Amino acid sequence: MAKLFSIVMSALILMQGLDIAVDDIVQFDELLEHAEYHAEKYGDNLLVFISKHYGELKEQHSKDHQEEKKEHEKLPFQNHSCCTPVIAVFWGRPIPKIDALQVPENRKANFFYRPPSSTLHVTGLFQPPRIA
Repeated sequence: MAKLFSIVMSALILMQGLDIAVDDIVQFDELLEHAEYHAEKYGDNLLVFISKHYGELKEQHSKDHQEEKKEHEKLPFQNHSCCTPVIAVFWGRPIPKIDALQVPENRKANFFYRPPSSTLHVTGLFQPPRIA
C-alpha cells in the first residue's frame, strides 16, 4: 500500500511540475489522431508533427493551414497558464519601532542556598574529583 501511495504521489508531483492537466490527458487521443492525419496527408513523422504544433514550425504551420484551426484547438498542451506569485505590499501606517526590552532589577533577592542534608553528599559519592 505504501508503494502504491508513493507511486501515485510521484506521478502527481511529476504532472504538476510539467504543468499537465487532466484535460490534456483526456485530449491525448486527439493528438494521436491528428498525428496520423499528418502522417497520411503530409508524410510527417512524429518529430516533425510535434515541431509543427508545439515547436519552431508552429507559426508557419498555423498560417499555412487555417482550415485545421478547429482541430488544432482540440490538441492537448495548448493552455498557457501563468502562475506567478502575488505579492501584496501595503503602504500607509508606519511600522512601530520596538525599543530594547527593559528588565527591571530585582532589588530583593529571593534566593538562598541550603547545603544538602543527604548522606550521599557527605560521603563524597556525588562530589567532583579532587586532584592530589
